[in-house]
Amino acid sequence: MRGVPARPDVARLTSGCTAVADVRRAGMMGDDPRGPHPPVPASEAVLSTLSSPAHRPSAPQRSASPAAVLWDMDGTLIDTEPHWMAAEIALVEEHGGVWTPSDAATMVGSSMSVSAALLQSRGVRLEVDQIAHQLNTAVGAAVAAGVPWRPGALELLRALHAAGVPQALVTSSFDVLAAPFAQTVGLFDVVVAGDDVTRPKPDPEPYLTAARLLGVDVRACVAFEDSATGLASAVASGARVVAVDSHVTIDPPAGVSRVGSLARVDLPTIERVAAGETLDLRRSV
Repeated sequence: MRGVPARPDVARLTSGCTAVADVRRAGMMGDDPRGPHPPVPASEAVLSTLSSPAHRPSAPQRSASPAAVLWDMDGTLIDTEPHWMAAEIALVEEHGGVWTPSDAATMVGSSMSVSAALLQSRGVRLEVDQIAHQLNTAVGAAVAAGVPWRPGALELLRALHAAGVPQALVTSSFDVLAAPFAQTVGLFDVVVAGDDVTRPKPDPEPYLTAARLLGVDVRACVAFEDSATGLASAVASGARVVAVDSHVTIDPPAGVSRVGSLARVDLPTIERVAAGETLDLRRSV
């Protein structure tokens, strides 16, 4: 989950190994609820430096290494969906409505604008930005109690970093959740959050933005996703895509690889996907 088209036109770089941002224009959210961003230069030189070999650990070159690996966050790297579902149930019940786990499952991977509209249809008498704030606050507090890693996720991030493969976090969640997570992990070269783009997933803009900021061809990248909405975004961008089994079982389109768990994925596996193979590793977990 879950972001909302906000305002492109403010370039922003996060500290450590993170660099964010597509240009932001005024959009449906009005003023950014996180407050003004300090002016940060986003020149081509800065982006070039962040994606240069000197910015990453040196490693022997592999013939089929991906140009970068692009990661969805919720459900793919960390198991936040139960926190989102609990926050949605509490919000709807607070306004006298009923929200079931089945209702919550239909919103996995959705942008905040889509999620908010459905919550409003169930009686939540708040504006989109108010719904976003309440849900993000609840989920952020839950994550702060301990990062709920999916099996094998952290180990794979570390292995790719050690091999010198650039990595981007491409999430529909707001920057208020994505940036602290990325800064804590310290392994992402670029972060694109749901409120960094005008057209969130399922539009390809988030993945195209990540590839542009990394300075790579998206067609040479491998993207990992766990929802139909995220898969649509990644596939439309032209990246090689891997569907990860999570809370919702999805039937990915032709050409999309499938894995049952990141615990069974390693760099050679990702290289095979980058080289054009379509793999189904669900039976190996």
